[in-house]
Amino acid sequence: MASTSLLTLSPLLLLVLLLAPPAQAQGPTAPAPGPAGPLNLTGLLDKAGQYTTLIKLLSSTGVGSQIENQLNNSNQGMTLFAPTDNAFNNLKQGTLNSLSPQKQVELALSHVLPKFYKLSDFPLVSNPVRTQATGQDGGAYGLNFTSLGNQQVNVSTDQVETQVNNALMQVMPLAVYQVDKVLVSSELFGTKSQSPSTAPPTKSSDAGSKPDSGAKEPTAADGTNAGGRINSGLGIVAGLLLLCMGILS
Repeated sequence: MASTSLLTLSPLLLLVLLLAPPAQAQGPTAPAPGPAGPLNLTGLLDKAGQYTTLIKLLSSTGVGSQIENQLNNSNQGMTLFAPTDNAFNNLKQGTLNSLSPQKQVELALSHVLPKFYKLSDFPLVSNPVRTQATGQDGGAYGLNFTSLGNQQVNVSTDQVETQVNNALMQVMPLAVYQVDKVLVSSELFGTKSQSPSTAPPTKSSDAGSKPDSGAKEPTAADGTNAGGRINSGLGIVAGLLLLCMGILS
């Protein structure tokens, strides 16, 4: 009888054992993933390589720290165009060192957009797009974007144009795109292009070769009149001589 009960209960016990979690599997629960740490822009560029000059510029001007602080306290995100070392090397020698500290800050900020943009967003923007260097009037240091099709986009200033290349990062809140030219503009050097002014009227080239009116050369007519006056005077003298001879005779 007892053996019959055990056989009857064995499937139930087996079902309970199968449903119950094994004791070995119950351990400390894995911690839930915490919030993402602060973004390290310098670390990102350093890991990518070929951005040594840009890293130095961002560090010396303090723009790198400013970007990181804003990224951690903004819901708009940011976009950085990162010129390669070759891009800086292609500048005229001494260009970077010739800039004042304030102009170096403006140069760094002119590569930063105060909003997160995916590559597919650029063909839809309204040009010019404001940068972090753009003043309150909105006219300086703006960037223009041109779609070339097939996900290719060019970025330009009034001085240079280059393609937006490899995305080093494209995840909210930060997008970083490689560019092969430094995005310099006329505002950086204080030579904002203007429409050429009308040149003052110049005197005709033959004006200086004309003799002064007071020194006018005698014309042929003048010579002819003078000769006529001389001949007339001689005729009068000859007539008087003949008259005198007639009287004396």
